[in-house]
Amino acid sequence: MKLDILAIGAHPDDVELGCGATIAKEVAQGKKVGILDLTRGELGTRGSAELRDKESARAAEILGVEIRENLAFADGFFVNDRAHQLEIIKIIRKYRPGIVLCNAIDDRHIDHGRGSKLASDACFLSGLIKIDTGQEAWRPKQVYHYIQWKDITPDFVVDVSGFVKTKVEAVSAYASQFFDPESEEPETPISSKNFLDSITYRARDLGRIINVEHAEGFTAERHVAVHSLDHLI
Repeated sequence: MKLDILAIGAHPDDVELGCGATIAKEVAQGKKVGILDLTRGELGTRGSAELRDKESARAAEILGVEIRENLAFADGFFVNDRAHQLEIIKIIRKYRPGIVLCNAIDDRHIDHGRGSKLASDACFLSGLIKIDTGQEAWRPKQVYHYIQWKDITPDFVVDVSGFVKTKVEAVSAYASQFFDPESEEPETPISSKNFLDSITYRARDLGRIINVEHAEGFTAERHVAVHSLDHLI
């Protein structure tokens, strides 16, 4: 199967939080989208890896993606080396996406920035024909990075008006991780009601800036080109 977009996250729920509304919009427009999780999030304070597996499957159904795979790298301890790069290269060559979305270039969680660079490096290396995985070489046309905990200034924003509700539903599939007044598990930076509410108000604020209801921001590794000025919002 060839994908139009492959979204990569260090942990299950990274993709939903970073670009869930964009994915929902692209799927609604007929694009084939897949998700690749690098770890099972086994070091998460709340829940368990087995529960996260079930939650991520449910979130994938809500977003309507074609596939979701997990490389089961070591949460908190994976590194950007040849062995890890090759595993991602195999996935890129398997699905041949035109666009890859990956973690924020810098963030509160150390896995996010590290996962961002690992995925980006793998995208480049995947285009080198002398790296032999038994597959045809393939390099995505674009690699974009979604924004997570830190308020990174985006290089461009996507109008996701009408799709934030789907994003919140997909995030809420991770019931073990986010706000639950009945939970007896330890509080974390992402388990507060304020954090759950921030999903919507951050999207609303980015939307305000471009005069739409909601938006999601991304950074780009090279200049964003347009065919003509009238393609801009």
